[in-house]
Amino acid sequence: MNIILFAIPLFFLLIAAELIAEKVKKTDYYRLNDAITSLSIGGLSRIMGVMKNLAPFTIYILFYENFALFELKKMVWVWLAVFVLYDFLYYWNHRFGHEMTFFWAAHVVHHSSEEYNLTTALRQSSGSFFNFIFFLPLAFLGVDPVLFVTVASANLVYQFWVHTRHVGKLGIIEWFMVTPSNHRVHHAQNQVYLDRNYGGVFIIWDRVFGSFQDELDDEKPIYGVRKALSSWNPFYANIHVYKQLIQDSFYTDKWSDKFRVWFGRTGWRPDDVSHKLPFARVDLNQFSAYQTEISLITKIYSVLQYIIISLLALFLLVNASELDVSYQLGIAFLVIASSVNLAWIMENKLLAIWFEWLKLLVACVLLFNADPGAYTSAAFVYVLFSGILLLQVHFQRKTQFLDNNELNTFKN
Repeated sequence: MNIILFAIPLFFLLIAAELIAEKVKKTDYYRLNDAITSLSIGGLSRIMGVMKNLAPFTIYILFYENFALFELKKMVWVWLAVFVLYDFLYYWNHRFGHEMTFFWAAHVVHHSSEEYNLTTALRQSSGSFFNFIFFLPLAFLGVDPVLFVTVASANLVYQFWVHTRHVGKLGIIEWFMVTPSNHRVHHAQNQVYLDRNYGGVFIIWDRVFGSFQDELDDEKPIYGVRKALSSWNPFYANIHVYKQLIQDSFYTDKWSDKFRVWFGRTGWRPDDVSHKLPFARVDLNQFSAYQTEISLITKIYSVLQYIIISLLALFLLVNASELDVSYQLGIAFLVIASSVNLAWIMENKLLAIWFEWLKLLVACVLLFNADPGAYTSAAFVYVLFSGILLLQVHFQRKTQFLDNNELNTFKN
């Protein structure tokens, strides 16, 4: 049962409600480029899930069909017990995701935003290929694959609402449930908050295993990770730690360290590599979130493109079982390439504008050869409107580029 797919409209309704609260309370918990990046990463995660989850799920089914010790009846108490047990296993999966570099390389995506709002909840990894091993005990216990997927989805859906700064502490609920307050701690990079509060639904696991930290009144959370992403690129967000690990493993001299780089404690680096390629020390007292300034017309264009990209991604998710593999791969490539180029637009890269022109040109060619109809007409309107906006974005960016060159020439 694909609960997450059905929950997507609810996610966007809650995001809209939080944006209204943002205006009413005059807070600044949202930045457009950061929110679009989070949403784009979430879309990529769902698309990659269609392709990459087949093998892990097949392995789970294999263990269930051949090694299940019990045959569980479909009763309410069984579902509730499995839900609690799944969250217990999720706690350890999540904890390893922070404490072992190999798993952190995938999980870091979720923590890469320097904001904390409901879009952050959707900033999920596309590369967590091995997390399923933490949940294989459920297969041995006889939890059938449908129940497993349902419980896993429900657990993930619950975690959505706790990614907000608009809800304060919730009294006694803080003692046994994951709440916005204790999950804000989890996303903070302050030393006192680092690597705390791993629970998905229940916070009791953190209290039992010594990883709980309350949100302190005198310690405002600073969100993000110590080695900042400093990019809006959803693809780079998924690979940047892997890139660092490959680099460290290549440059260290000791063979044992080449292995330990991947499976050691998160944050550990070989001494020789730390000396050759040191990281800048992070001073949280001087913390400044990554930002790029873009014009209003660029913001409008970015929102329009994100809407189209998300509709394409949703089409793929809904119709994946009915589409040929070639169509799935083609749509997935288009969504990923468009998302990356949109990030470059928001990073003010001039080359990205030329790629946008190429995309619109290809769209025109395809539409001219498509059967006439309502969808084709709507697509033509989209391409025309996008072209008008892009023309203005291009002119502004080119003018800015020329002005900067003239200024540099004057300085030289």
